[in-house]
Amino acid sequence: MSAAPRWHWPEYAIEAWALGMFMVSAGLVTALVELPDFGVPALIANGDVRRLLIGVAMGVTAVALIYSPWGKRSGAHMNPAVTLTFLALGKVRPADALGYIGAQFFGGVAGAALVLALLGERFASPPVAFALTQPTHGPRIAFALEWVISCVLMAVVLAVSSRPRLARYTGLAAGALVATFIAIEAPYSGMSMNPARSFASAAVAGQWMHLWIYFVAPPLGMLTAAFVHAKRGAARAGCAKLVHSRDVRCIHCGHEPRHDAERLPLGGLLHGND
Repeated sequence: MSAAPRWHWPEYAIEAWALGMFMVSAGLVTALVELPDFGVPALIANGDVRRLLIGVAMGVTAVALIYSPWGKRSGAHMNPAVTLTFLALGKVRPADALGYIGAQFFGGVAGAALVLALLGERFASPPVAFALTQPTHGPRIAFALEWVISCVLMAVVLAVSSRPRLARYTGLAAGALVATFIAIEAPYSGMSMNPARSFASAAVAGQWMHLWIYFVAPPLGMLTAAFVHAKRGAARAGCAKLVHSRDVRCIHCGHEPRHDAERLPLGGLLHGND
């Protein structure tokens, strides 16, 4: 009889917290920048510039979550498509993938619900509209673009994380792409790349139309990137974390902190990213 799967509840809770905080940031930033109540549209009339500001804010949010102490512990996937891709690559145990994905959906909905409680109709009404991801140029275009941007994101994550000299910058690369895609691609598909993120907005809004796009296209795009990465014989990513730190345990590759600072002179200087 096989052993029962080991569950890692702290890491799952962190995944819920991370996507929840991302949703809170998305809702609050969008409301702040787009609602006339706060004066930004009067100050910045150009909608493209306002969207760029939102993109930068969300990119910074992603980077802050990834490099936070908690983000370093779980790996800061914040996205079922990311978790499924690392599962396909053999970097995440099935039980942990299940825990991560369930937590991501829960955290996303909780974060969106919190914004609704804080802002009320300001969050529900256009132009914020629950921060929904919706196709504005038809579902086919939205599906294709979600596939493309998800493929690009995962391709960059795998390429950067598989190079020891660059691995510590994986989170920065991911955040930069989030900012860029919001600024450029969001008018076409809403820029999701994340089934749990789209589900969270849809759940609090009660609007389910076209949700299938964001459940199918992002995982397919990221799995495509992983397939190409493997077929090219590229160096394999160290583990399923976006940022792997020596002083934080890793449930994916089994790393445990060695507490070098207690064993070696000036050991505190030895800690850093793998």
